[in-house]
Amino acid sequence: MSLDKQHEQMADKIVDRIQDLVEEAAPIRRVKKEKPNLKPSIYSLRLDELKDWLTEHGEKAFRAAQIFEWLYVKRVKTYDEMTNIPKGLREKLEAEFALTTLSTIVKQESKDGTIKFLFQLQDGYSIETVLMRHDYGNSICVTTQVGCRIGCTFCASTLGGLKRHLMAGEIVEQVVKVQQILDETNERVSSIVIMGIGEPFDNYDAMMNFLKIVNHDKGLNIGARHITVSTSGIVPKIYEFADEGMQINFAVSLHAPNQEARQKLMPIARAYKLDELLEAVRYYTKKTGRRVTFEYGLMSGQNDSVEIAEELSALIKNIKCHVNLIPINYVPERDYIRTSKNKIFEFERTLKKNGINVTIRREQGADIAAACGQLRAMERAEETT
Repeated sequence: MSLDKQHEQMADKIVDRIQDLVEEAAPIRRVKKEKPNLKPSIYSLRLDELKDWLTEHGEKAFRAAQIFEWLYVKRVKTYDEMTNIPKGLREKLEAEFALTTLSTIVKQESKDGTIKFLFQLQDGYSIETVLMRHDYGNSICVTTQVGCRIGCTFCASTLGGLKRHLMAGEIVEQVVKVQQILDETNERVSSIVIMGIGEPFDNYDAMMNFLKIVNHDKGLNIGARHITVSTSGIVPKIYEFADEGMQINFAVSLHAPNQEARQKLMPIARAYKLDELLEAVRYYTKKTGRRVTFEYGLMSGQNDSVEIAEELSALIKNIKCHVNLIPINYVPERDYIRTSKNKIFEFERTLKKNGINVTIRREQGADIAAACGQLRAMERAEETT
């Protein structure tokens, strides 16, 4: 069977998933499926929400700041360690909220210092989190969903489809877990990228709560400009995100310079056309005054020619943007292979010649399957087949 035919069949299979996504993103929302019965995470609560919960349960609101200090500054692992919190309140918290929702299944460390974690959730599903070490500090890549329904044809994250959304606390706890490990060597998580398994804008409310918690000065206090969120292009949510007024860095997975090529690689482009996506991006840059990063995965023979680089240049030349070229990782379940180094540099030179700001992403963790979804696909085949 030809590669094009395989892609066509794969795209047909996920039409229903994409339609679900479109309907849920629309102003008139359909009735959602019942959520799994999971114990709420204490990390899901913003400071104002924790104050409200305390007041509703007959406790003093000032305890919220104390609890936040135990969670995010001292980073305790049990409620009993919160020694200035009355025992009765600690018992209420323990009865109502899980302090630990993640357990480590696999921890792999690369020669370059990258560490990849496979965490198990309360309901037995698994997610990935990656710690990347740079000259400028430690960056963590977090997951927002168990699986993904977007169906990008080059990505391991979408294998097996979407199982469920993560709670905000399950996203926050990924950062806390990694920070607890870094505490042992007096290091700190200095930046966050929301580019792990899942489509962040498909779990928008939980993502926004996550951002507000980790950015809060009484939370993990990670600056907004040190946090990046990436989307495959859920257009209505791009407008909503632009209107949030946060200084979070914003990236869009583009991967192709025209509608036909993009929808072949990313079936979501059937729902949200390329011209609609770019219109939303222009709204974002005008509304926020900030540039957007276009993520562009290079795949041999698919989207890596000089001619395509010229087409891409023409497409985005009037947008306040930066292009991040990504040599894709080989995924056994996918048919794509990465572009050669010579062609990557040629693509980069073409963009630069046309006045486009561009960088090539430095590869990390290649020896430990650090690309999005790879470790989960290897260790948890029952979730991804």
